[in-house]
Amino acid sequence: MVRIDGGTFRMGSDEFYPDEQPVHERTVAGFLLDRYAVTNADFTRFVDATDYVTVAERPMEPADYPGVAPEDLVPGAMVFTPSDGPVDLRDWRQWWRWEPGAQWRHPEGRESGIDHRMDHPVVQVAFEDASAYAAWAGKRLPTEAEHEFAARGGVDGARFAWGDEPYPDGEARANSWIGRFPYDNRGRFGATTAPVGSYPANGYGLYDLIGNTWEWTSDYYAPRHTLPGQEAVDAGARVNLLASASAEPGSRIPRRVLKGGSYLCSPDYCLRFRPAARSPQADDTATTHIGFRCAADV
Repeated sequence: MVRIDGGTFRMGSDEFYPDEQPVHERTVAGFLLDRYAVTNADFTRFVDATDYVTVAERPMEPADYPGVAPEDLVPGAMVFTPSDGPVDLRDWRQWWRWEPGAQWRHPEGRESGIDHRMDHPVVQVAFEDASAYAAWAGKRLPTEAEHEFAARGGVDGARFAWGDEPYPDGEARANSWIGRFPYDNRGRFGATTAPVGSYPANGYGLYDLIGNTWEWTSDYYAPRHTLPGQEAVDAGARVNLLASASAEPGSRIPRRVLKGGSYLCSPDYCLRFRPAARSPQADDTATTHIGFRCAADV
């Protein structure tokens, strides 16, 4: 882990997405943060030691998924699938699919595996899974403010962790989408994760806090920043990803803040490979582009 001295910084952005507003001063105490995201090798050690079963591997409770046919309620997770060409970017169903059997050992489905990517960040982990690993390791998940402070690497107020340009000198500084989303990726690793540490560290010596995978934080999501002194309240229900458009509204599931962006972040669709960027995610949902790292108190 890396020790990060506390400090006051300008959190958020007024330039991009509404939920990043308002820019405000936030102070964080000193803390420790994993130098790298938790990898498949790390998570394997955890599961071997505890026999832990992730959310994506467990039987599904029909009451939690109103409107979904019982025969469709099989363990699985969301898998990114590139389209064959340009699609309507307002419809995420054009590139996401529910895949039975997808879980951390088989991120893209039963026929996929992780033997060749043990040094990649673990994915297909829900919030409960990340929290369980952190507790086993004697750590915790970072807060949103801690993650953003760390991701900035001491470069306060810049759009990106490395400055104001997404690709300085024409070079990618993080594993993000290069090309036309969601069908043409010309990046170094393509439309998937990269081994941790594949891109330069930031000013604090931390790797991949931007790009590669979104990372869970402990904070509930709200559609604007909750300022110091205000009560944090979850922004509300999210229709379950398994429910069809004609189904009844999905379960009310708490949502957390994801930080850092992922290999799917593209300037023409999701310009969120920035420290200020944030995204809501239902606690029970695992995908191929969400991972985590741990924090600890000094």
